[in-house]
Amino acid sequence: MLNSDQTEIDLPPTHSESESVFSDCSGSRAGSTEDASGIGLCAQSRIAEPGEAVKKDLQHLSREERRRRRRATAKYRTAHATRERIRVEAFNMAFAELRKLLPTLPPDKKLSKIEILRLAICYISYLNHVLDV
Repeated sequence: MLNSDQTEIDLPPTHSESESVFSDCSGSRAGSTEDASGIGLCAQSRIAEPGEAVKKDLQHLSREERRRRRRATAKYRTAHATRERIRVEAFNMAFAELRKLLPTLPPDKKLSKIEILRLAICYISYLNHVLDV
């Protein structure tokens, strides 16, 4: 908190981000409102952590709305895209491995995923029939 003899310039350098946000409050206190302790709201804003305002804004939102806002960030989208790409690559590799185990003519014939699954079902039922005989 600021003493009566301290100026706003004496603030620690960690508050430089919040100072730029509240630059319109600097200067005289004629336009700022003061609370019971005599410190203007602008000075309190400079002392508060930069993330506190965001936290206060998010507190009144529903859980679903907070989730939507978090998912709307660029960092979340890039992380999700990376996870999805890894998942799809693993999925495609599993289909490629299954494809190698299935007999087809010609052996290098390109099959769609649904064709691979249908052929695998037929091949498994054929193998069951062979074992039963």
